[in-house]
Amino acid sequence: MTFSRSSALAIRVGREIVRDRRSLGLIFMVPLVVMALVGFSFAEKPDTLDRVAPALISVFALLFTFVLTGISFLRERTQGTLERLLVPPVSRGDILIGYLFGFLVFATLQSVIILLFTLFVVDVSYEGDLWQIFAVLMLLTVFGVNLGIFASTFARNEFQVVQFIPLLFAPQIFLSGVVIAVEELPGYFQGPAEVLPLTHAVRALREIMLRGESLGDVTSELAVLAAYAIGLLVAASLTVRRT
Repeated sequence: MTFSRSSALAIRVGREIVRDRRSLGLIFMVPLVVMALVGFSFAEKPDTLDRVAPALISVFALLFTFVLTGISFLRERTQGTLERLLVPPVSRGDILIGYLFGFLVFATLQSVIILLFTLFVVDVSYEGDLWQIFAVLMLLTVFGVNLGIFASTFARNEFQVVQFIPLLFAPQIFLSGVVIAVEELPGYFQGPAEVLPLTHAVRALREIMLRGESLGDVTSELAVLAAYAIGLLVAASLTVRRT
């Protein structure tokens, strides 16, 4: 694996996304519209919004990152770009690291838009340091990019990528504490809930945003997210195929 090859691929991915003006506009506009709707929905219940904001930020950041990465990576495969790249001396590791950083730039911008718009436009109150909130969200974004790459290796068209959304997100939304606190779930669901990465992202953001804790207080949650991110990238390198 070489940095020069990966960085060259990341730059190429960025240029391809920038050339697609319509997709670029959607990348930045859709998060704003969605979070604005969230703000209007809770306009008369600011205290409730403050409580649910960490979970909503986590869900939407992960969802938008997954859609961006999954569909973009699938296009690279179906258009034959990946096949042209998969030739010696370029390794699968070079390719996936390049795609990771290429997509990560735009996924990070989406996550930053979601976070800043929610905190300063929707005016959600928070206790912890902003940079620590961003650090957790950044780790979740890396996980989301790798999840999108991994899932898209099993899809043959964009419809199949979209079909992964209810499969991957519905269990996490219902079991990760977004709707009902994990502690209030039936006992037979609490164990599986602890395995879900979104559970740990939501918990980490709640600890920092609602209780003013620091990154040092959520190291176990960060470790789980990091392990998932690394594991998915390794899994993608084993399952990626050309077409």
